[in-house]
Amino acid sequence: MRSVAIVAHLSHPQARALAIELAAWLAARGHEAWIPSADAAELGLDELAGDRPAASADLVLSLGGDGTMLRAVSLLDGAPVPLLGVNLGRLGYLTEVEAPRAQEALERFEQGSAEGEWHIDERMMLAIAARDAHGDEIGSWQALNEAVVEKSRSGTVSLLVRIDGEPFTSYATDGLIVSTPTGSTAYSLSARGPIVSPKHRALLVTPVAPHMLFDRSLVLDPTETVEIDVLGNHPASLVVDGRPVSELSAGDVVRCTPAEATARFVRFGAHHYHQVLKTKFGLTDR
Repeated sequence: MRSVAIVAHLSHPQARALAIELAAWLAARGHEAWIPSADAAELGLDELAGDRPAASADLVLSLGGDGTMLRAVSLLDGAPVPLLGVNLGRLGYLTEVEAPRAQEALERFEQGSAEGEWHIDERMMLAIAARDAHGDEIGSWQALNEAVVEKSRSGTVSLLVRIDGEPFTSYATDGLIVSTPTGSTAYSLSARGPIVSPKHRALLVTPVAPHMLFDRSLVLDPTETVEIDVLGNHPASLVVDGRPVSELSAGDVVRCTPAEATARFVRFGAHHYHQVLKTKFGLTDR
């Protein structure tokens, strides 16, 4: 572990102090710790700025909550770099350790996986590509949780879903979510989508407030391809893991498939996501 990239929550009061503390601790042990330049400027930590991609690190350390973890995954852009999440907020699905145990976690990681101190939890990611009505590429992205095609103004948007190139149905809706199993406990869950174990590989298609009788989610095989065509005159927006990435208009198409890359989370024991789910919802044993 020679190089550690730190991705910190940009507005959490504890994140800046913890970044300084952990960078000093790592430096004292002969490791280089740095913060992506834009983040370092935002945090006022120019002395830790590193003008290089997160993918060049041996470990990415996320200081925040699930949102910061998603941002770290985005910065890695599919690179096979382990990601360790330190929780600074409420109980999250993705983070691994609490702040007081961050140094202990880094020490265990330093000792290596061969000693059984940690293992990698691989999560399926989503590959998203958008093209315009002429077939020209708009852009491509990767997501850990979901891609959402949603209305960009009042009213509803008309969207046609194709599965493996065949039309399924059109939706009059506030939006459509295409999510991974990891994303099943994010926006999809709030839209009444199913909860799917992150150990699965699947694509979930969940409508948001559909204005039609059919309002159920689809759980598709990972070999299937989902395409969303924007119909009519109402514009839409494409949002990837909570980040607006493109405006869409009639004739534009968003294509979603499982990504070749995976997100690689450092775990120090069995990670039972359903126990986090149980705590989140205040479920009790019966």
